[in-house]
Amino acid sequence: MEKKNKYYVVRDKALPEVLQKVVEVKRLLETDKNMTVQEAAEQVGLSRSSFYKYKDDILPFSDNTRGKTVTLVTQMMDEPGLLSDLLHIVADYRANILTIHQTIPVNGSATVTLSVEVLSDTGNVAGMVEEIEHLKGVQNVKILGVEK
Repeated sequence: MEKKNKYYVVRDKALPEVLQKVVEVKRLLETDKNMTVQEAAEQVGLSRSSFYKYKDDILPFSDNTRGKTVTLVTQMMDEPGLLSDLLHIVADYRANILTIHQTIPVNGSATVTLSVEVLSDTGNVAGMVEEIEHLKGVQNVKILGVEK
């Protein structure tokens, strides 16, 4: 019986240091085509063997989302213009909004579920989520799922 892969979306602060270093080595190699794996690994304090062990198992979130639907759940204050500000960020990143659902606010707070299609010219999705998280009035943002 073939074991299926499982995928998780995890915040960087929850990742072990070795995996964060693997991502950094990959970034260095991508930005400097003349750099060797050994040089990049040494620069971030990682062994080459650790890099090769994990390099195919970790990708920054935005590297793997093109052509997919990302569903976000946002808890936000019931304030005039806040939903508009959130949608403006999505538009700035050129993601295609597929669905929006907002609950009726209770105690001044509402839940907004937003599904967006990540297109070839969509900006960095992780950056988009981070900008939404920093909006005044947004209490939290969770990535509910990424679907093909």
